[in-house]
Amino acid sequence: MWAYESVFYQIYPLGFCGAPYENDGVLKSRIKKVNEWIGHIKDLGADAIYFSPVFESDTHGYNTRDYKKIDCRLGTNEDFKSVVDTLHKNGIKVVLDGVFNHVGRGFWAFRDVLLNRESSRYRDWFFINFSGNSQYNDGLWYEGWEGNYDLVKLNLRNEEVIGHIFDAVKYWIDEFEIDGLRLDVAYCLDKDFLKRLRSFTNSLKSDFVLIGELLHGDYNQFVNDEMCHSCTNYECYKGVYSSFNSMNMFEIVHSLLRQFGPEGWTLYKGKHLLSFVDNHDVTRIASILTNEKHIPLAYGMIFGMPGIPCVYYGSEWGAKADKSEGDPALRACFDEPTENELTDFISKLAAARKQCRALSYGDFRSVVLQNKHCIFERKYNGERVLVAINADSEPVTAHFDAGCGRATDLITGEEHDFGGGSEIPPYTVRFWKTER
Repeated sequence: MWAYESVFYQIYPLGFCGAPYENDGVLKSRIKKVNEWIGHIKDLGADAIYFSPVFESDTHGYNTRDYKKIDCRLGTNEDFKSVVDTLHKNGIKVVLDGVFNHVGRGFWAFRDVLLNRESSRYRDWFFINFSGNSQYNDGLWYEGWEGNYDLVKLNLRNEEVIGHIFDAVKYWIDEFEIDGLRLDVAYCLDKDFLKRLRSFTNSLKSDFVLIGELLHGDYNQFVNDEMCHSCTNYECYKGVYSSFNSMNMFEIVHSLLRQFGPEGWTLYKGKHLLSFVDNHDVTRIASILTNEKHIPLAYGMIFGMPGIPCVYYGSEWGAKADKSEGDPALRACFDEPTENELTDFISKLAAARKQCRALSYGDFRSVVLQNKHCIFERKYNGERVLVAINADSEPVTAHFDAGCGRATDLITGEEHDFGGGSEIPPYTVRFWKTER
C-alpha cells in the first residue's frame, strides 16, 4: 500500500485559502492557491496531501450541504480537478475528508424534512422525532453529533443514504481520481457501513486508502482487513508532546511498546497508524511544547517510530496557535510558505524515510530508555535503523550492544562508530543505519 511508505501533508482548505467562516454563497477560486505551494510540499518530502473538507458546507466544512460540489468559497469542481491533476503530475497523492456521520442543516435532504415534515421522503435519512423540538425551534427533534445540532446525524443503515454516499465517492474517484479518504469521526460510523465502503472502494480502485479518525479505545475494531487501512494515532500524539514536556521518554516508548513491541500481547504490530504532532483540531506543536528546541525532536519521533508521518501546514516552520484561541486560529491562512531550519530538518527526515524501508515497515524494539533520552530499533528484511533521541541540554553517551561496529546517520550522512559508547549531542535526533 502506497500510503504506508508516504509522508502526508495536511491542509485545511477553507483556512488555508482564507475563505470566510460563514458560507456567503460567493464563488471565488481560492483553491488554486495550493498550486503555489507544490514546490514547498515536494521540498519538504511529502508525497501525499490530506485535504480537510472541500465540499459545500454551512461553515467549517464538517457540516456538508452537497457531497458532489466543491465549496463555492474555494472555487468550482473544475478548479479543484485542475489542482488534483497538477498534484498528481508532481507525484503527490490526494486524500479527501469523508464526513459521513453527519451533514449540515443546509443539506438538501434535511431541508426537505424541515419543509415537508412527515411527508418528506427523506425523513428516514435521519433520526427524527416529530413530537419533539430542537434548539433551532424546528418543531421536531433530531439527533446531532455529540449534541451539536448544526451536525445532523445520518442514518447509515438506510440504503438510500448509503447509495447516495457511495455515488458521491464514485464521482470523486471517477472525476477527480482521488487516492483515498480520511473518515471523519470514524469511531461513530456504523461498522457494517464501513465494511461495505471498504469493499466498494476496493472494487473501484485497488490501492484506495481509508484512514479513520479514531481517538481512544482499541483501534483494531476499525483498522483491519475489512474496514480501515489506518487511523489517527491519538494515543501516541499525546505521548509525544507529554514525554518532552515532562522529560520522560518512558511515556512515549511504553506506548510504542504497547502498540508495536516484540511481545505477543502488543496491539497493532504490523499496522500503519497515522502519526502526527498536531492537526486542525489541536494546539500546534510549537505552542504546546515548553522548550522550542524539542520541536525538531518531536518530528524525529514521529518519523522514526512505526506509522505514517503527517505534517500539518504551517507547523513545519514553527507556526503557533493554541486551541483555547478557537478553531479558526488553528486553521490559519499563510500568504506563502516559510523555509527555515525546521523545514530543512523535516525534509531530511522525509528523505531518510525514503532511503530505508525499515522506517516504514520495520518492527519496534526499545534498546536504551532513560528519562531524557532513548534509542529504539526498526528492523525489516535485513535493514536496521537505530533511532536515537536526546532531549537533554547536555550530551549523553549511551552504552549498549549495537550488534555491529559502524553505522551511517541517514539524516546527516555522517559515519558513526559504536566503539566506546555512542555520544548523542544535546537536542539531537540520529537515524543510524547499521551495516547489517
